[in-house]
Amino acid sequence: MLSKYQQECAACHVAYPPGMLPAASWQRLLNNLPHHYGTDASLDPATVKQLATWLTNYAGTYTRANETPPEDRITRSPWFIRQHDEVSAATWKLPAVKSAANCIACHTQSDKGDFNERHIRIPR
Repeated sequence: MLSKYQQECAACHVAYPPGMLPAASWQRLLNNLPHHYGTDASLDPATVKQLATWLTNYAGTYTRANETPPEDRITRSPWFIRQHDEVSAATWKLPAVKSAANCIACHTQSDKGDFNERHIRIPR
């Protein structure tokens, strides 16, 4: 199922690890794919069901992921903000970064689900 998730979601953005959001957030996101943050990300019902099962099974259940972030945005979650508090406003606006949702701009292995600090390279 991981490959299906990567195929469908990573076509537009990094396939965020399921543990970054609680199950309820994943359910809301999947139920609103025609209006996925301003984009129609519709999928066939069978694929949505498969992804929902997988994401729910691997959703975050620990303290940092239990709190639903505003608009179900990972980048607006308290833990994300804490982890990135040293990133300047100017860095987020760099052409190579553009937004907090562009993980691969700094986390060079995020496309593989690896957000380890040893793989961070801040663009200049």
